Amino acid sequence: MATKKPEALREMKNEDLEQQLVVLTEERFRLGFRRATEALPNPIQLRRIRREIARIKTILRERAQG
Repeated sequence: MATKKPEALREMKNEDLEQQLVVLTEERFRLGFRRATEALPNPIQLRRIRREIARIKTILRERAQG
């Protein structure tokens, strides 16, 4: 899962952003369980997913406000 730059995210439609948000949230949930039961091969991946979710939520909020 490669992170996207904010400029690329801003070019996406709201529906696409919401779909990406659902996918990332599910992936974060699965990685959280894996982290609790075993060692993750790439622990930085969890941080990247969290930040990507925050970027998407920020863009959606900006669009909703104005």
